Amino acid sequence: MADTISIVLTTVANEQDAAELGNKLLAEHLAACVQEVPIRSRYRWKGEIQCEPEVLMLVKTSPERVPATIEGIRKAHKYEVPEIVVLPTSGGLAEYIAWVGAETMSAANPAG
Repeated sequence: MADTISIVLTTVANEQDAAELGNKLLAEHLAACVQEVPIRSRYRWKGEIQCEPEVLMLVKTSPERVPATIEGIRKAHKYEVPEIVVLPTSGGLAEYIAWVGAETMSAANPAG
């Protein structure tokens, strides 16, 4: 098992979208934990500056599950071009890292 985790960042339009996406990622063992934080985003989209409330999602997963997690977010996301950014970690509490690994490997290994 890896000694790090990956954090996948994405944003969604509202709390309902965050709940739906978070539950899907957890149910499919693509995430061990999903945190949802209300934010305000400013960005340029199609030539216009936008300012919108969003929910930032911090998705904790194992490095091995990052590609499947990205694909799961992409398929379920309502945005035309969703933010999906992966942040590797450099370590952390060993027990937490082991828990993330166990939770995200369960689907691939039914005995896990």
